[in-house]
Amino acid sequence: MAVPFVSFLPMERELDADLRAAFDRVYRRSWYIGGEEDAAFEKAFAAWCGTKFTVGCGNGLDALMLALKAIGLQPGDEVIVPADTYIATALAVTYAGGIPVPAEVRLDTFNLDPEKLESAISRKTKAIMPVHLYGQPCEMDRIAAIAKKNRLAVIEDCAQAHGAAWNGRKVGTFGIAAGFSFYPGKNLGALGDAGAVVTGDEALAKKIRALGNYGSDIKYHHLYQGHNSRLDELQAAFLSAKLPHLDRMNEARRAIAKKYLEQIRHPEVVLPAVLPEATPVWHIFGIRCARRDALEAWLTEKGIGTGRHYPCPVHLQPCYQDLGYREGDFPAAEEIARTELSLPMYYGMTEAETDAVIAAVNSFPQE
Repeated sequence: MAVPFVSFLPMERELDADLRAAFDRVYRRSWYIGGEEDAAFEKAFAAWCGTKFTVGCGNGLDALMLALKAIGLQPGDEVIVPADTYIATALAVTYAGGIPVPAEVRLDTFNLDPEKLESAISRKTKAIMPVHLYGQPCEMDRIAAIAKKNRLAVIEDCAQAHGAAWNGRKVGTFGIAAGFSFYPGKNLGALGDAGAVVTGDEALAKKIRALGNYGSDIKYHHLYQGHNSRLDELQAAFLSAKLPHLDRMNEARRAIAKKYLEQIRHPEVVLPAVLPEATPVWHIFGIRCARRDALEAWLTEKGIGTGRHYPCPVHLQPCYQDLGYREGDFPAAEEIARTELSLPMYYGMTEAETDAVIAAVNSFPQE
């Protein structure tokens, strides 16, 4: 049986009427930026996250960048990021004028390793940006304690973790602010690029909103040298149509992950660890295999779609050669880059499709 790496069709078929109604509602109003849809979604998403304010913006990278600028990041300030993450995390720091400083990650969860975190802190460090990678929550109690001890801001990268929780508390509520992406493939995805910052700080929310609106607090009055990064009405309407269904769609992902964790039993395959305090949402289900390329080819032959997240760690990316890092500086992140393979994970996967993935992995010929 062929199984795609990802498919939007089951969700889109189920929500077709709601999505079309959302489009029609915006189209009839003829109001496309900064209107009722944006306000309604921002209010609903803040409540769903368990915080006070949401500020919509153009994408997840902008969300992180705007949050960093809003806390007053200055040229030369350092922000700690995981060495294993999507490049947008580091780029947000660069675009805000700071310097991304990679820190080591855990091999079993792929997230920041609190044991290695303090060694990355210097007198120039301004903030820590934990990434809840693949929808797995970071160890936020330990990270928050380290940040408090060193008087550092925490800005969470929640781009892949809509609804994930640590000790029963949703991610996005542990730091001063958090950035979300609503790229179409995310657990909560728009029908185009979109993002948001959430925060419990009203003054910070107002500053972020101004920064994303050309630096303007009121029309033609510009407090800051800002950006054009706003959540448009159409995407807000689509997100509002999807948000009420997100909890049960996350539960469906958890059911798929549960079967993977229980039934994939190949001696060369390392499954992700789920810490006792963690409630993941499984944006991506990443396994590790020393013979990753051979496993990938085997699954492709069997009709199983796969992905690699991410084949080059941040510190070895060509665009960050100027930071001076070398191969061997972050062994765990580099091991993940060499061995990680992502299995199909999306809302609407059938039992038969899940079983086909498990059977294909388990039948991978051993050396």
